[in-house]
Amino acid sequence: MRTLRFYMASVSGEMTEFLLPEEVHRHAVQVLRLKSGARISLFDGQGQEFMVELIQVEKRQSSVRLIEPVAVDNESPLSITLLQGISRGERMDFAIQKAVELGVKRIVPVVTERCSVQLNGERAQKRLKHWQGIIISACEQSGRAWLPELSPVTDLPSLLEQHDDEMKLTLAPSSVQQFSTLQAAKSLSLLIGPEGGLSDQEEQLANNNDFTSVQFGPRILRTETAALAALSVVQTLWGDMG
Repeated sequence: MRTLRFYMASVSGEMTEFLLPEEVHRHAVQVLRLKSGARISLFDGQGQEFMVELIQVEKRQSSVRLIEPVAVDNESPLSITLLQGISRGERMDFAIQKAVELGVKRIVPVVTERCSVQLNGERAQKRLKHWQGIIISACEQSGRAWLPELSPVTDLPSLLEQHDDEMKLTLAPSSVQQFSTLQAAKSLSLLIGPEGGLSDQEEQLANNNDFTSVQFGPRILRTETAALAALSVVQTLWGDMG
């Protein structure tokens, strides 16, 4: 049976017996109905993970005993930054979730010309908090002990000036360049447009900032499908898949 994993930023090897955070207690005890004696893993999002045992379960709180550290070594050797054009609701959630499962190191929500979602101020902060929850959940499920970095919402022109990864790619159906013709890299930025894709001007701007346009073939992919497919390809070519 797979061990249940939960994120707890403050967990450390110096702790012996301690209370579970409210959100972990709620999920483990109130939702999953775990009882005293059950074992779960807690990870801090910075590479550390520990096996713990529930020793006291109550309605409003639970305490655990630390048993032993858990060795986790499943981070990709390919450092990937996903520059994801912001799309609506579930599409953006899906792209972020799968990006985490596929091993990205950093996610940047990008405002582009064709974004149908307007985010600023308090609304942007709420979405970032929501996306952070998706990242945590995806790490819990996929076995990662490192939380990918979630950057603030950024407009495309500002973003392109900041990026200096070894390889910088953007998807463009009109391109003749394919992934298989590219040289291997250790760090990669991948720019994915929102629904409707990037405009011609944005594609040109990306190219002017040393982004290489690549394509998958004759079919046009939805934004969330494009992110999943492209990440799978680069991880297979230069990462730790396949």
